[in-house]
Amino acid sequence: MRAAIALLPGDGIGPEVCAEGGRVLSVVASHWNHEFDLHEALLGGAAIDATGAPLPPATLALCRQADAVLLGAVGGPRWDDPGASVRPEQGLLAVRKELGLFANLRPVRVHPALRAASPLRADRLEGVDVMVVRELTGGIYFGPRSRAELDGGGTRATDVCRYDTGEIERIVRVAARLARGRSGRLASVDKANVLETSRLWREVATRVVEQEFGDVELEHMLVDACAMDLLRRPAHFDVIVTENMFGDILTDEASMLAGSIGVLPSASLGPAPTDRGTRPGLYEPIHGSAPDIAGQGRANPLGAILSVAMLLRHSLGLEREALAVERAVDRVIERGALTADLTAPGQPALGTEEVGAAVAEEILAAPVANA
Repeated sequence: MRAAIALLPGDGIGPEVCAEGGRVLSVVASHWNHEFDLHEALLGGAAIDATGAPLPPATLALCRQADAVLLGAVGGPRWDDPGASVRPEQGLLAVRKELGLFANLRPVRVHPALRAASPLRADRLEGVDVMVVRELTGGIYFGPRSRAELDGGGTRATDVCRYDTGEIERIVRVAARLARGRSGRLASVDKANVLETSRLWREVATRVVEQEFGDVELEHMLVDACAMDLLRRPAHFDVIVTENMFGDILTDEASMLAGSIGVLPSASLGPAPTDRGTRPGLYEPIHGSAPDIAGQGRANPLGAILSVAMLLRHSLGLEREALAVERAVDRVIERGALTADLTAPGQPALGTEEVGAAVAEEILAAPVANA
């Protein structure tokens, strides 16, 4: 297979982890006789510094031409002023919008060897394997916003949360298809006891599942109850579908189940496969730019590498190769070849490049039968 892949290293530790993702893509290509054309471009704070824009036209053009996009991270203290008219996060939101990416998949699986790294008791982590499906294009992040000076003094700020039927239908369908291929259980998370958008969400989710996915068991949960249950009984969940802001918050909470936010990948997907046979997608670890360790070789690359596995599966349709990458990561974790965020006190830690090399070594040891 031949595919074009855009690499957007971004800011902070982004270039370090993205480099290891690129290494894995190159190893997969050579091992299974694919041709992956990898091209880098600027995004976020690095793009602002170089061009004045968080998403330069050349970057957007590259992403549109690519079969998939791998991102490192964006943001950092240098661009942290919330009142600034140009910010790194605008680049990420814009590229998602321009590529039509509406479904954010965030898997949370607890590796047995990493249970001790989680702040939760080990017995609560048994069997945890959750897929969170977050809607990406609607909600309060994209609604109208304003500020107004009040006559009596002070300021009023307004952020509007809004969803329409079509946005809810398409994300629920993505989640229900995933649930159908797993245990058949889907939890739809909202705040329907308070918010009108959530009442619409619940109505539409119920109708879509009842009419189109009769084999899927649907459970409705309020977001505060879901947040509690993610810590109290995380193995209860299989697939969770929710709106933009709730999904953002819940997945950061769920990252603690896995022991470190550094091991968690994500995929932001567009519509069904294109006429090229690929599905638009942007893949990134869910950790931030971690500027405090940037340039020190201490960043955990496993989230970026597992994002590569999702890229292979969802955008390129290479399930065998995706599984090989995931199994290689499992073997590296079992070997204890870990960065400092996952090691116990006194246990030696490896650097970013060393962990990436260990994963590449395990991939090269994978069989190529039926290639």
